[in-house]
Amino acid sequence: MSNPQPHYHRFNIFQRIEHIILLISFTALAITGLPQMFSLQPWASFMIEAMGGIETVRIIHRSSAVLLIIGTIYHFVAVAYRLFVRRVALTMLPSLQDVKDGLQALGHNLGIVKTPPRMGRYSFGEKVEYWAVIWGTVVMVLTGFMLWNPISTTSLLPGEFIPAAKAAHGGEALLAVLSIVTWHFYHVHVKRFNRSMFTGYISHEEMEEEHALELHAIEQGSVGVDADPESMRRRRRVFIPAAAVITTFLLIGLYFFVTYEQTAITTVPRQNIDIFTPLTPEPGSVQ
Repeated sequence: MSNPQPHYHRFNIFQRIEHIILLISFTALAITGLPQMFSLQPWASFMIEAMGGIETVRIIHRSSAVLLIIGTIYHFVAVAYRLFVRRVALTMLPSLQDVKDGLQALGHNLGIVKTPPRMGRYSFGEKVEYWAVIWGTVVMVLTGFMLWNPISTTSLLPGEFIPAAKAAHGGEALLAVLSIVTWHFYHVHVKRFNRSMFTGYISHEEMEEEHALELHAIEQGSVGVDADPESMRRRRRVFIPAAAVITTFLLIGLYFFVTYEQTAITTVPRQNIDIFTPLTPEPGSVQ
């Protein structure tokens, strides 16, 4: 019998929880948001009715938005912890090497270059996805706040910003869904089902193909290790109170985001009202 291939630890439990929160919130936002964007289409009307009507759809959509924001706050606190306490390198930052890897990958796919690029902890494609999520979340939160609080928004900005925010919100949502369905779904689930974000571990074969430089560093024993425990304890004593204060302010801001303005919470039932009634009698009518 052949020896089983080794597996390498890639994501801890907290990172996997982040992914689950993003997966749930993004899916719910897409399922409830796109039918509202295309509400005049028959399939959208069917989906809205199947989910319990427009009021229920709006409640689910806004609750999912709150979950997304909470997950985003948690993510930035976790990144700050890894940066300040553990002193881990910011491996998601783009670099010139990512551009070279992207060009080499394109050449390899076209048959111009013989070998694919050897990439580190995160490939150029994963970095593009990551920063697209960051950018998309910022756009969706800002425009979502404007749509959630239109009166407050127009007290500071011209009224044209509301339809502009609606267009940006819907366009970014559609772009995000299409990128997930095409790029992310293919590379993570179709090309090879990468289970590392669910199990925390990645196979030796996947490491060789997608993260050859990181695999080489692991085998050479040159992967960075955490600082000494005493230094981490000192930094943790500073970080935890500061993170608690900042997180508290962010959660208070989220509360005001949700409750600042009570508009567009319910839909006014459609009424059949005569818009125009002629004042003069029709020809031939009895006086």
